[in-house]
Amino acid sequence: MTLARKLGVASLILVLVAVSLFAPRGLALTVYGDSLFLALLLTASLAMLRNAFSQERARAFWWLLSFGCVLWAISTGFWMYYEVILRRAVPEPCAGDVILFIHIAPFMAAVALRPHRYRKDRKVLLDSINFLMLLVWWVFLYAFIVFPDQYVSLNVPVYSRNYDLLYLLENLVLVLVLGMMATSTRGAWRRIYWNLFLASALYTLGSATTDAAITRNQYYTGSVYDLPLLMSAGLMIWVAILARRTDIEALPDVEPASRWVDLAPRLAMVAILSLPLLGLWTLYTDNGPTHLRNFRLLVTMAATLVLGLFVFLKQFLLDRQLISLLDESRRSYENLQRLQTHLVQKEKLASLGQLVAGAAHEINNPLAAILGYSELLASQTSLKGEQASMAQRIGQQARRTRDLVADLLSFSQQSPSEKVLVDVTAVVQRALQMHEVQVRGKNIRVEANLDPGLRRIWGNTNQLLQTFLHLTENAIDALNEVGGGYLLVSAKSENNEVVVQFSDSGPGMSDPQRVFDPFYTTKPIGKGTGLGLSASYGVVQDHQGQITCHNKPDGGAVFVLRFPAASQAAGAVEAGRA
Repeated sequence: MTLARKLGVASLILVLVAVSLFAPRGLALTVYGDSLFLALLLTASLAMLRNAFSQERARAFWWLLSFGCVLWAISTGFWMYYEVILRRAVPEPCAGDVILFIHIAPFMAAVALRPHRYRKDRKVLLDSINFLMLLVWWVFLYAFIVFPDQYVSLNVPVYSRNYDLLYLLENLVLVLVLGMMATSTRGAWRRIYWNLFLASALYTLGSATTDAAITRNQYYTGSVYDLPLLMSAGLMIWVAILARRTDIEALPDVEPASRWVDLAPRLAMVAILSLPLLGLWTLYTDNGPTHLRNFRLLVTMAATLVLGLFVFLKQFLLDRQLISLLDESRRSYENLQRLQTHLVQKEKLASLGQLVAGAAHEINNPLAAILGYSELLASQTSLKGEQASMAQRIGQQARRTRDLVADLLSFSQQSPSEKVLVDVTAVVQRALQMHEVQVRGKNIRVEANLDPGLRRIWGNTNQLLQTFLHLTENAIDALNEVGGGYLLVSAKSENNEVVVQFSDSGPGMSDPQRVFDPFYTTKPIGKGTGLGLSASYGVVQDHQGQITCHNKPDGGAVFVLRFPAASQAAGAVEAGRA
């Protein structure tokens, strides 16, 4: 606040003090006092309502403060109605006293929402239920302590005394909570809480002194007793203005969680536990008239029923929240298990890569000799046609083996192999054609359902072919075990991915979780090393893809391979090349 504004505020306060001290008592002063107080409260209500629309993070906080100021203004309107319009003293008791008493509850609820915390740290629905429980409790206290001597059996002295004491207690609770909030926060929220604390403290002081002056017949509207109340309303306006001028972002962990998180539930618990105690006090200790005792017991039973319904609703919501948390924990645990499985698989593949690297280097030497001698043999002109053809086949297979060893060596070194645009449909068809002889004459049916408009992927054709060949061969071996069946190979586009699926009607897998483990095999000794699916897993990972497997409910195994389409994989491939 600038110096000019500070001087302006000080001058305004001096004017209010001068009017209160020196203006003669009469209708003009009454109109001035009631109108000014009502105007300040309406201004505060509108200012906080504006904050409720403009500040989404603390919207409920400003709504409640605005609602409390509206109730406060309504109770002031009763005074203005009697004193200005009817031109007579405010009756005692007055219907506006109930509204005045209740208007503190929204202020308490606004503070209990803890708007300075992140939204994820707060449970708005549960906080709303706690607020409603506290509101019902304060209404119950009014109906239990004040209302019997106000409307059931009028007793003005007792009513005034009980009302003043209970209202003072309510205000002191609000001041205490605001003080604790102000000392435990920081930044802009600290300033807001301190100003609210000062406003509540001034109002509590002004309310207590006004009640005492009324008891001594010394109070009149516009007197010096109204100054704390006017300053309190002015501070409420300043709080709304301050919130618009400063950045009031939510603060994480601004106070110990155990200190504030359970504040509202604990207050609600105290409210519920107080009901049977007050009921027992009425039943065994209250010496008042019978009809007042019966009324208090009836009010206690009604409040117990209402609060019990709130407790049931709150427990229902907590149970749902607990179930949701349990489901989330289960999903997190499953994700953790899958992540752990992938990590273990990568470690196994790393060990396999080291083994393959050593074996590949050892194989390269005799393979180079085989390839050299086969080429030398094929170049001999003295060989017959069949002999020359066999020599060429030896060289062809030797070169193919060399390429496979190079691919395995590249994968074991975690260096990306050369990638080109690959037509997955053509690679799958080639793999199936290479197994036509193997299934000929057997009770095995191989079908292909390939999308003609399948998108291409970035990949290594030879690696993909070996992967498809191995999956097809595994399926055929499984079908041979049960005397035949079918193998369905499909390829389609799905969500910017190319999905290839191998589905057979064989016996299925005994342990789907381990099929990609190195050296894991269910084949007899001499018929399988358990390295094929591990290598296939590594090839798919190298292509930025994913391979999964599962058993079908009606029998058979399903392998699903997912590869990113060319536009999605290009960036990863280029990054790998760089």
